[in-house]
Amino acid sequence: MIQLLYSVIFAEMALILLLLFKTPLRKLIILTFDRIKRGRGPVVVKTIGATVFVVLMSSVYSLLSIQRRSEDGAVLNPTDQVLASKHLLEASLMGFVLFLSLMIDRLHHYIRELRLLRKTMETAKKQNRSFEDGKNTSGEEVKALGEEIAVLKGKIKKLESESESKGKELKNAQAETEALRKSADGFLMEYDRLLEDNQNLRNQLESIGHSPEGKKSM
Repeated sequence: MIQLLYSVIFAEMALILLLLFKTPLRKLIILTFDRIKRGRGPVVVKTIGATVFVVLMSSVYSLLSIQRRSEDGAVLNPTDQVLASKHLLEASLMGFVLFLSLMIDRLHHYIRELRLLRKTMETAKKQNRSFEDGKNTSGEEVKALGEEIAVLKGKIKKLESESESKGKELKNAQAETEALRKSADGFLMEYDRLLEDNQNLRNQLESIGHSPEGKKSM
């Protein structure tokens, strides 16, 4: 389970990096997401997300149950300690998976909006050039064209400001991705430490299990 979650996290981080940088795979990924969001795709994705959330709540509940036993004065045995550590790690990883999934969805949405804004800006600039070239028309037509040019220039400025804001959002998403990568490295170190603690606890349990047999043989 934990190895599967780590695989999903690394796959999602790779998708985020591919979406942030303009590469040949970026267009293919965007087209794939466009197809997924059509038809029954959103229903399937929501079902998977809901399942992961339910499993996350189950791990949190199991962790809280173990903590309640320790608060009631009961001494936790090594097995309960290992289970508590495992539930905590699984809950953290599943929450991380859901958060990265939300980031991928938002990145895809912002990239699509940026592409639409750029196409609209190009169309507006072409219309602006065509209007500026038509200076041989009559006086009334020139006045009407001037008003339309002013409106188009206002739209271009608005679209440029929106494009800049979306670019800043993508930069912020890139910074968040770097922070998430560092957090994943921390989770890996924590996972290694938990494996080492688990092995030590098993060794202690085996030594405790063998000690009575040693006394009987004496």
